[in-house]
Amino acid sequence: MDLTPGKVQFLKEKANDIRISIIEMLVAAGSGHSAGPLGMADIFTTLYFHILKHDSKNPFWEERDRLILSNGHICPVMYATMAHAGYFPKSELLTLRKFKSRLQGHPHREFYPYAETSSGPLGAGLSQAVGMALADRMDNGVSSDRFFYCLVGDGELNEGQNWEAIMLAAKERLGKLIVFVDRNNIQIDGYTEDIMPLESLSHKFESFGWHTEEIDGHNFSSIVEAVGRAQAVFDGPSVIVARTIPGKGVSYMERDFKWHGAPPGISDMKGEPPKAEQVKIALHELRTLGGQIKSEHE
Repeated sequence: MDLTPGKVQFLKEKANDIRISIIEMLVAAGSGHSAGPLGMADIFTTLYFHILKHDSKNPFWEERDRLILSNGHICPVMYATMAHAGYFPKSELLTLRKFKSRLQGHPHREFYPYAETSSGPLGAGLSQAVGMALADRMDNGVSSDRFFYCLVGDGELNEGQNWEAIMLAAKERLGKLIVFVDRNNIQIDGYTEDIMPLESLSHKFESFGWHTEEIDGHNFSSIVEAVGRAQAVFDGPSVIVARTIPGKGVSYMERDFKWHGAPPGISDMKGEPPKAEQVKIALHELRTLGGQIKSEHE
Protein backbone atom coordinates (compact mmCIF):
# COMPACT_ATOMS: atom_id res chain seq x y z
CA MET A 1 0.00 0.00 0.00
CA ASP A 2 3.00 2.31 -0.38
CA LEU A 3 2.29 5.83 -1.57
CA THR A 4 4.20 7.51 -4.36
CA PRO A 5 4.59 11.30 -4.36
CA GLY A 6 2.20 11.39 -7.30
CA LYS A 7 -0.44 9.41 -5.40
CA VAL A 8 -0.09 11.68 -2.37
CA GLN A 9 -0.72 14.70 -4.61
CA PHE A 10 -3.72 12.94 -6.17
CA LEU A 11 -5.18 12.21 -2.73
CA LYS A 12 -4.59 15.78 -1.58
CA GLU A 13 -6.38 17.22 -4.59
CA LYS A 14 -9.20 14.68 -4.37
CA ALA A 15 -9.76 15.43 -0.67
CA ASN A 16 -9.96 19.12 -1.48
CA ASP A 17 -12.52 18.47 -4.21
CA ILE A 18 -14.52 16.45 -1.70
CA ARG A 19 -14.41 19.33 0.80
CA ILE A 20 -15.77 21.66 -1.89
CA SER A 21 -18.61 19.20 -2.51
CA ILE A 22 -19.34 19.08 1.23
CA ILE A 23 -19.77 22.85 1.40
CA GLU A 24 -21.92 22.88 -1.73
CA MET A 25 -24.19 20.14 -0.40
CA LEU A 26 -24.59 21.77 3.00
CA VAL A 27 -25.47 25.10 1.38
CA ALA A 28 -28.05 23.41 -0.86
CA ALA A 29 -29.54 21.62 2.16
CA GLY A 30 -29.55 24.66 4.41
CA SER A 31 -28.69 22.42 7.35
CA GLY A 32 -26.21 19.78 8.40
CA HIS A 33 -22.79 19.34 9.96
CA SER A 34 -19.68 21.14 8.69
CA ALA A 35 -16.76 20.62 11.07
CA GLY A 36 -16.58 16.83 11.25
CA PRO A 37 -17.05 16.11 7.54
CA LEU A 38 -14.36 18.64 6.55
CA GLY A 39 -12.01 17.23 9.17
CA MET A 40 -12.43 13.63 8.01
CA ALA A 41 -12.08 14.24 4.27
CA ASP A 42 -8.44 13.12 4.15
CA ILE A 43 -9.19 9.82 5.89
CA PHE A 44 -12.23 9.06 3.73
CA THR A 45 -10.28 9.91 0.59
CA THR A 46 -7.41 7.64 1.58
CA LEU A 47 -9.79 4.80 2.38
CA TYR A 48 -11.87 4.94 -0.78
CA PHE A 49 -9.08 5.83 -3.21
CA HIS A 50 -6.23 3.74 -1.82
CA ILE A 51 -7.04 1.29 0.98
CA LEU A 52 -10.53 -0.20 0.78
CA LYS A 53 -11.23 -3.27 -1.28
CA HIS A 54 -14.42 -2.15 -3.02
CA ASP A 55 -15.98 -1.71 -6.45
CA SER A 56 -18.27 1.23 -7.14
CA LYS A 57 -19.59 -0.56 -10.24
CA ASN A 58 -20.44 -3.61 -8.13
CA PRO A 59 -21.26 -2.05 -4.76
CA PHE A 60 -22.65 -5.22 -3.21
CA TRP A 61 -19.65 -7.36 -4.13
CA GLU A 62 -19.50 -9.98 -1.42
CA GLU A 63 -15.72 -9.80 -0.98
CA ARG A 64 -15.65 -6.06 -0.33
CA ASP A 65 -14.27 -4.58 2.86
CA ARG A 66 -16.93 -3.11 5.14
CA LEU A 67 -16.94 0.52 6.28
CA ILE A 68 -19.22 1.22 9.23
CA LEU A 69 -19.87 4.89 9.98
CA SER A 70 -20.86 5.19 13.63
CA ASN A 71 -20.90 8.99 13.91
CA GLY A 72 -23.46 9.20 11.14
CA HIS A 73 -23.90 12.97 11.35
CA ILE A 74 -20.64 13.35 9.37
CA CYS A 75 -22.26 11.49 6.46
CA PRO A 76 -21.77 14.40 4.02
CA VAL A 77 -18.13 13.34 3.76
CA MET A 78 -19.12 9.73 3.11
CA TYR A 79 -21.69 10.72 0.48
CA ALA A 80 -19.28 13.12 -1.23
CA THR A 81 -16.42 10.62 -1.25
CA MET A 82 -18.57 7.83 -2.63
CA ALA A 83 -19.96 10.11 -5.34
CA HIS A 84 -16.42 11.08 -6.35
CA ALA A 85 -15.52 7.37 -6.33
CA GLY A 86 -18.31 6.65 -8.83
CA TYR A 87 -21.11 5.16 -6.72
CA PHE A 88 -23.66 7.73 -7.95
CA PRO A 89 -23.64 11.02 -9.88
CA LYS A 90 -22.08 13.96 -8.06
CA SER A 91 -25.10 16.07 -9.02
CA GLU A 92 -27.16 14.00 -6.57
CA LEU A 93 -25.13 15.44 -3.68
CA LEU A 94 -27.22 18.60 -3.90
CA THR A 95 -30.27 16.60 -2.73
CA LEU A 96 -28.77 16.18 0.76
CA ARG A 97 -31.49 16.14 3.43
CA LYS A 98 -34.21 16.83 0.88
CA PHE A 99 -37.58 15.08 1.01
CA LYS A 100 -37.35 11.63 -0.68
CA SER A 101 -33.60 12.01 -1.21
CA ARG A 102 -31.39 8.95 -0.77
CA LEU A 103 -28.96 11.18 1.10
CA GLN A 104 -30.57 11.67 4.48
CA GLY A 105 -29.04 13.51 7.44
CA HIS A 106 -27.93 10.14 8.80
CA PRO A 107 -27.27 7.20 6.48
CA HIS A 108 -30.35 5.00 6.21
CA ARG A 109 -30.04 1.69 4.37
CA GLU A 110 -33.67 1.79 3.30
CA PHE A 111 -32.87 4.91 1.26
CA TYR A 112 -29.13 4.54 0.75
CA PRO A 113 -28.28 0.83 0.41
CA TYR A 114 -24.56 1.50 -0.11
CA ALA A 115 -24.28 2.20 3.62
CA GLU A 116 -23.37 -0.91 5.59
CA THR A 117 -25.56 0.21 8.50
CA SER A 118 -28.14 2.83 9.34
CA SER A 119 -27.04 5.28 11.99
CA GLY A 120 -28.55 7.87 14.26
CA PRO A 121 -28.04 7.15 17.96
CA LEU A 122 -24.37 7.70 18.69
CA GLY A 123 -22.41 4.85 20.22
CA ALA A 124 -24.03 1.99 18.28
CA GLY A 125 -21.73 1.70 15.27
CA LEU A 126 -18.82 0.05 17.06
CA SER A 127 -21.10 -2.64 18.47
CA GLN A 128 -22.44 -3.25 14.97
CA ALA A 129 -18.92 -3.51 13.56
CA VAL A 130 -17.89 -5.97 16.28
CA GLY A 131 -20.93 -8.11 15.49
CA MET A 132 -20.21 -8.03 11.77
CA ALA A 133 -16.55 -8.97 12.22
CA LEU A 134 -17.48 -11.77 14.60
CA ALA A 135 -20.15 -13.11 12.23
CA ASP A 136 -17.69 -13.00 9.33
CA ARG A 137 -15.20 -15.09 11.29
CA MET A 138 -17.94 -17.59 12.19
CA ASP A 139 -18.91 -17.85 8.52
CA ASN A 140 -15.50 -17.76 6.89
CA GLY A 141 -12.91 -18.52 9.56
CA VAL A 142 -9.82 -16.49 10.38
CA SER A 143 -8.70 -16.75 6.73
CA SER A 144 -11.29 -14.20 5.55
CA ASP A 145 -9.68 -11.48 3.44
CA ARG A 146 -12.28 -8.92 4.46
CA PHE A 147 -11.50 -6.06 6.86
CA PHE A 148 -14.05 -4.12 8.90
CA TYR A 149 -13.29 -0.43 9.26
CA CYS A 150 -15.38 1.43 11.83
CA LEU A 151 -15.26 5.21 12.13
CA VAL A 152 -16.28 6.74 15.45
CA GLY A 153 -16.30 10.27 16.81
CA ASP A 154 -14.43 11.11 19.98
CA GLY A 155 -17.51 12.70 21.57
CA GLU A 156 -19.56 9.54 21.11
CA LEU A 157 -17.03 7.62 23.21
CA ASN A 158 -18.91 9.16 26.14
CA GLU A 159 -21.47 6.43 25.44
CA GLY A 160 -20.92 3.38 27.64
CA GLN A 161 -22.00 0.96 24.92
CA ASN A 162 -18.71 1.63 23.12
CA TRP A 163 -16.68 0.28 26.01
CA GLU A 164 -18.72 -2.89 26.15
CA ALA A 165 -17.98 -3.36 22.45
CA ILE A 166 -14.30 -2.59 23.03
CA MET A 167 -14.13 -5.30 25.70
CA LEU A 168 -15.89 -7.87 23.50
CA ALA A 169 -13.68 -7.16 20.47
CA ALA A 170 -10.58 -7.74 22.59
CA LYS A 171 -12.00 -10.92 24.14
CA GLU A 172 -12.81 -12.33 20.71
CA ARG A 173 -9.41 -11.23 19.28
CA LEU A 174 -11.00 -9.65 16.21
CA GLY A 175 -7.91 -9.03 14.12
CA LYS A 176 -9.99 -7.95 11.11
CA LEU A 177 -11.50 -5.00 12.98
CA ILE A 178 -9.80 -1.62 12.52
CA VAL A 179 -11.32 1.43 14.20
CA PHE A 180 -10.61 5.07 13.39
CA VAL A 181 -11.38 7.55 16.15
CA ASP A 182 -11.90 11.06 14.80
CA ARG A 183 -10.03 12.87 17.59
CA ASN A 184 -11.05 16.42 16.73
CA ASN A 185 -11.66 17.44 20.37
CA ILE A 186 -15.09 18.97 19.75
CA GLN A 187 -18.72 17.97 20.21
CA ILE A 188 -21.95 19.87 19.83
CA ASP A 189 -21.82 21.44 23.30
CA GLY A 190 -18.15 22.44 23.34
CA TYR A 191 -14.72 20.90 23.66
CA THR A 192 -14.56 17.25 24.62
CA GLU A 193 -12.10 17.77 27.45
CA ASP A 194 -14.48 20.28 29.06
CA ILE A 195 -17.59 18.13 28.67
CA MET A 196 -16.23 14.67 29.50
CA PRO A 197 -12.44 14.29 29.37
CA LEU A 198 -11.23 11.37 27.25
CA GLU A 199 -7.49 11.46 27.65
CA SER A 200 -5.44 9.45 27.68
CA LEU A 201 -7.57 7.87 24.96
CA SER A 202 -4.85 5.71 23.43
CA HIS A 203 -3.86 4.31 26.81
CA LYS A 204 -7.48 3.43 27.54
CA PHE A 205 -7.79 1.34 24.38
CA GLU A 206 -4.41 -0.23 25.04
CA SER A 207 -5.45 -1.22 28.56
CA PHE A 208 -8.48 -2.97 27.06
CA GLY A 209 -6.17 -5.09 24.91
CA TRP A 210 -6.20 -3.23 21.60
CA HIS A 211 -3.32 -2.54 19.25
CA THR A 212 -3.18 1.25 19.35
CA GLU A 213 -1.75 3.95 17.09
CA GLU A 214 -2.01 7.72 17.19
CA ILE A 215 -1.52 9.69 13.98
CA ASP A 216 -1.98 13.01 12.22
CA GLY A 217 -5.30 12.45 10.45
CA HIS A 218 -4.29 14.79 7.62
CA ASN A 219 -1.04 13.02 6.73
CA PHE A 220 -1.80 10.57 3.94
CA SER A 221 1.36 8.54 4.45
CA SER A 222 0.68 8.22 8.17
CA ILE A 223 -2.86 7.02 7.50
CA VAL A 224 -1.70 4.36 5.05
CA GLU A 225 1.19 3.19 7.24
CA ALA A 226 -1.03 2.93 10.33
CA VAL A 227 -3.58 0.84 8.44
CA GLY A 228 -0.82 -1.39 7.10
CA ARG A 229 0.44 -2.07 10.62
CA ALA A 230 -3.12 -2.69 11.85
CA GLN A 231 -3.75 -5.19 9.06
CA ALA A 232 -0.69 -7.12 10.22
CA VAL A 233 -2.15 -7.63 13.71
CA PHE A 234 -3.82 -11.04 13.77
CA ASP A 235 -4.53 -11.59 17.46
CA GLY A 236 -6.67 -8.60 18.33
CA PRO A 237 -8.50 -5.46 17.16
CA SER A 238 -6.72 -2.24 16.26
CA VAL A 239 -7.57 1.40 16.84
CA ILE A 240 -6.10 4.39 15.02
CA VAL A 241 -6.62 7.59 17.00
CA ALA A 242 -6.51 10.20 14.22
CA ARG A 243 -5.97 13.75 15.40
CA THR A 244 -7.92 15.94 12.98
CA ILE A 245 -8.75 19.61 12.66
CA PRO A 246 -12.52 20.13 12.64
CA GLY A 247 -13.52 22.39 9.77
CA LYS A 248 -10.23 21.65 7.99
CA GLY A 249 -9.64 23.92 5.01
CA VAL A 250 -12.00 26.74 6.04
CA SER A 251 -10.09 29.12 8.29
CA TYR A 252 -12.99 30.52 10.30
CA MET A 253 -14.34 27.01 11.01
CA GLU A 254 -11.13 25.29 12.04
CA ARG A 255 -11.09 24.08 15.67
CA ASP A 256 -14.34 25.92 16.42
CA PHE A 257 -17.02 23.74 18.01
CA LYS A 258 -19.76 26.16 16.91
CA TRP A 259 -19.50 24.65 13.42
CA HIS A 260 -20.06 21.09 14.65
CA GLY A 261 -23.70 21.11 13.54
CA ALA A 262 -24.05 24.27 11.46
CA PRO A 263 -23.65 24.91 7.72
CA PRO A 264 -22.20 28.17 6.40
CA GLY A 265 -24.45 30.99 5.28
CA ILE A 266 -27.39 30.28 7.57
CA SER A 267 -26.83 32.48 10.60
CA ASP A 268 -24.56 35.15 11.97
CA MET A 269 -22.33 33.92 14.77
CA LYS A 270 -20.38 36.01 17.21
CA GLY A 271 -16.78 36.32 16.08
CA GLU A 272 -17.47 34.72 12.67
CA PRO A 273 -17.74 36.31 9.20
CA PRO A 274 -21.20 37.72 8.33
CA LYS A 275 -23.48 34.99 7.06
CA ALA A 276 -23.63 36.64 3.63
CA GLU A 277 -19.86 36.12 3.28
CA GLN A 278 -19.43 32.67 4.86
CA VAL A 279 -20.05 30.52 1.77
CA LYS A 280 -17.96 32.75 -0.48
CA ILE A 281 -15.01 32.64 1.91
CA ALA A 282 -15.26 28.87 2.43
CA LEU A 283 -15.35 28.03 -1.28
CA HIS A 284 -12.61 30.54 -2.12
CA GLU A 285 -10.28 29.09 0.49
CA LEU A 286 -10.91 25.53 -0.65
CA ARG A 287 -10.68 26.29 -4.38
CA THR A 288 -7.38 28.12 -3.86
CA LEU A 289 -5.99 25.76 -1.19
CA GLY A 290 -5.89 28.63 1.26
CA GLY A 291 -4.61 31.10 -1.31
CA GLN A 292 -1.83 28.85 -2.64
CA ILE A 293 -3.28 28.69 -6.15
CA LYS A 294 -5.50 30.86 -8.34
CA SER A 295 -9.11 29.71 -8.59
CA GLU A 296 -10.59 29.13 -12.03
CA HIS A 297 -13.78 30.66 -10.64
CA GLU A 298 -12.11 34.06 -10.16
